[in-house]
Amino acid sequence: MAQGNGQAAVASAAQTVGEQLRESPALQAAIRAAVEEVRAKNAQITGPRGAIEGRAESYQSFMDRAAAARGRGLLYPYLGSGAGNGALVELMDGSVKWDMIGGIGVHFFGHGEPELIETAMLASTEDTLKHGNLQSGFGAYEFLEALLEQAKKSSRLAHGFVTTSGAMANENSLKVCYQKHAPASRVIAFKDCFMGRSVTMCQIGDSDAGRVGIPLTTQVDYMPFYDEVAAERMGATKFIDMAVSHLEQYIERYPKQHACFIFELVQGEGGFNVGTRDYFKALMDCCKANNIAVWDDEIQSFGRTERMFAYELYDLGDYVDVFCVGKMTQACATLFTEQYNPQGGLLSGTFTGASVEFAAGKRIIERLAEGGYYGSDGRIAQHHAAFRAEVKKLAAKHPQLFPKVAQSADIVGGIGGMCRFTPFGGAKDKIMKACHTLFDAGVLVFYCGHGPYHLRMLPPLGVMKLEDWPRVFEKVEEGLLKVGA
Repeated sequence: MAQGNGQAAVASAAQTVGEQLRESPALQAAIRAAVEEVRAKNAQITGPRGAIEGRAESYQSFMDRAAAARGRGLLYPYLGSGAGNGALVELMDGSVKWDMIGGIGVHFFGHGEPELIETAMLASTEDTLKHGNLQSGFGAYEFLEALLEQAKKSSRLAHGFVTTSGAMANENSLKVCYQKHAPASRVIAFKDCFMGRSVTMCQIGDSDAGRVGIPLTTQVDYMPFYDEVAAERMGATKFIDMAVSHLEQYIERYPKQHACFIFELVQGEGGFNVGTRDYFKALMDCCKANNIAVWDDEIQSFGRTERMFAYELYDLGDYVDVFCVGKMTQACATLFTEQYNPQGGLLSGTFTGASVEFAAGKRIIERLAEGGYYGSDGRIAQHHAAFRAEVKKLAAKHPQLFPKVAQSADIVGGIGGMCRFTPFGGAKDKIMKACHTLFDAGVLVFYCGHGPYHLRMLPPLGVMKLEDWPRVFEKVEEGLLKVGA
């Protein structure tokens, strides 16, 4: 008996206290019980509904407090209660809405997902909330390993650096490009691109409203994004030749001064615009011939096309030198090839992220890889087809809501889990009004584009069912009819 106890003590001593904690049956049982309680409560949320009677006044008081703390009113009267079920979210007034924007692309697995809650609860038992470059647990590197394992399948990306936001992932991407191509100081980006809200990124982003009052110190040259209507009118070859000529003019005007060309292979804020492989390849070939880094920004598009990475969709992985990701992955990261691995000291920062972010992000990447999402018959392709069918059905029923959009090829567009449609001819005032009327009707959407403007959805396809689409569009129809009236 004494010998058995001694062996158990040796086995226990061979484990760290952290390992003992994570493997504790008592802790695991407590977490499972908590997750089951959350699941049972969230299961009461089965469809959209209005506010609970008598809660309007208290909800307004919370809205007022939020506005006072923030310094201005909220764009939407949205304050979550902390409960939700898949694609449905409950607000603090008790109302329930279809969440078709997912925190602008963060909540791919919706609300109250039991497995991710369990993953997060276990991660939250670590000794600190945040990890950093100087002191980090291994979770940050497990997340990075999982991301790199998928990225390496069809690219030369070899290493990465995790960080706290998409804007910081972009900042780090730019630093890597600058260092590699010093003293080159110019960048090339697409018209209508969006890069984030930092001082540098708002200068690169093609939005005047996003940089009001900001000194313009970053030198940016803008290229046209692929234009389906123009390419059809001119012919695809002539359109591509024109774009390459445009790029060559910049290179000739500023020889050896461009550090990188930033490619959003699917534009997000710019309008869910989609290009072609031939178009991107021609521009990337020109970059390679002139020693300009190819930087692929997939912060919004990652995981949402018919392949996990948009560069896979277009078979362009061999061209990519620097890559950044965020939103759906919870933690954010900049990846780079061996040739672009920066010198020590360039990338750092106090925080890299939280234990929960890394654990959940790792599990999300694993679920994307194993969940049947990708390919021409994958779940994402099926959902996009269902979305398009609902828009076409709505337009056929109410043609007055969908006048022809002169600057666009169709009233419905996007790709995969990036869904956009264009009622009211893309008129800005009506699109903005529609965002609010749909909110009131029970559907959360947002806008994108720059004339025409579009309504966009980033639906939680990790949990959404195909049969949910008609239910969502019942509320879309209700909201659009109010605007049309």
